[in-house]
Amino acid sequence: MLAALRNALRVVGKQFSDVRIVMSGAGAAGQAILHVLFAAGATNVVVADVDGVIYRGREALHPSLEWLAEATNPEGFTGTLGEAMRGADVFIGVSAPDILTGDDVASMAEGSIVFALANPVPEIDPGIARQHAAVVATGRSDYPNQINNVLAFPGVFRGLLDASATGIGTDMLIAAAKAISDSVSPEERNANYIIPSVFHADVHTSVAAAVRAAAR
Repeated sequence: MLAALRNALRVVGKQFSDVRIVMSGAGAAGQAILHVLFAAGATNVVVADVDGVIYRGREALHPSLEWLAEATNPEGFTGTLGEAMRGADVFIGVSAPDILTGDDVASMAEGSIVFALANPVPEIDPGIARQHAAVVATGRSDYPNQINNVLAFPGVFRGLLDASATGIGTDMLIAAAKAISDSVSPEERNANYIIPSVFHADVHTSVAAAVRAAAR
């Protein structure tokens, strides 16, 4: 996900530190993504779960989400997911199908990015999202910009084994993401090609080398 987002931000000319990110999904996947986003330089993230936007002081907040309420939503937004989308630069969905509308995406900032990653039915139909967003990605192979972890794990494990590593640090994950995103050259990079194909010949060796260097 980070690899694709790095290139999507390059396409629209924005920086991690400047964008407001709205994420739907606060489970294991969402929390793992959040850790990596912060390590990559994100500063303004609003997260929503099935009960709405997470914020400090929200009633009946599950204990596993208390750290998230402290670390995200710096402006203290308390509205709905749809309301949080207004003016947002990036949406990342790892949650449930059909929870966004075209109007939600249209309300985002200019040059918006939508990663609707729920499978097999994403948070919004990609065709509708593409009517309003500058860059759209999904977890599906029948749309452009498939975000698939098969791009990462063979190279990550190869690099860890080569370095005789005994653990996986966030710095290694960041290194892997950079290697994946840099596998798409500036000449190739565009709104429909922000992440290499799963059949890319060099991506796994590049990831292995990057992880090996970070592990050492």
